[in-house]
Amino acid sequence: MKKGRLILMPNTLDFGVDDSLDLRTVLPQRVIETAAGLTHWAAENAKTTRALLKRVDALTPLAQPLQALHIAELPRPAKGGKPAGDDAAAWRALLQPALDGHDLGLISEAGLPAVADPGARLVALAHQAGVEVLPLSGPSSLLLALAASGLNGQSFAFVGYLPVDGAARTARIRELEALSAKAQQTQLLIETPYRNEALRQALLNTLKPGTRLSISVGLTLPGGWTRTATAADWKRGDSAALPDRIPAVFAILS
Repeated sequence: MKKGRLILMPNTLDFGVDDSLDLRTVLPQRVIETAAGLTHWAAENAKTTRALLKRVDALTPLAQPLQALHIAELPRPAKGGKPAGDDAAAWRALLQPALDGHDLGLISEAGLPAVADPGARLVALAHQAGVEVLPLSGPSSLLLALAASGLNGQSFAFVGYLPVDGAARTARIRELEALSAKAQQTQLLIETPYRNEALRQALLNTLKPGTRLSISVGLTLPGGWTRTATAADWKRGDSAALPDRIPAVFAILS
């Protein structure tokens, strides 16, 4: 039996904040048409996926009714000290539709799947099983923020989330600032939206005055913005709090 493909399907960056946004402003027509034709999905969040497919259906009718689509969620991270391999069977099961000959869409809650996203594990399994992997073009908040920052786009690293504990977070910021200064490397960070402002304050309270900080908020959404300035200039500027429901990307270069 011929195997299906694992199709890496980009999502919007709105997390459902603005579902009135026309998909065609952020997703290519090919992506919309491909999404409409898929009947099997592996998703970080089934609810978010259904919301996107409802918007797709308004532009290009789905191959099957939304209720008839097969949408399986990625396994949640192990808790309680369970070994990481305990969920291996669940991950392999996600790939079964492709092994049975169906094209399988992999989708994140926002942006590109498998980039700062647990779906990378499914992509690795696809390669091991000889399943073709097809990435499709779409928005990545990390690359959009980097491009808009004016910071070093030749050398950069995505470091993800910082510790929630205050002392550990301060130590990590200082570590990243020192690394950035030594390598002249942009450091990209993200945070859960309701902690956006807490992270900004931690950065401003810790970074050296001359270190440049770039913050991008709501990219591709109406009113989205990027501002880059030194830590000292941020402190002297607008003190309005960052929104607590819209994703933000932070970047530093020392």
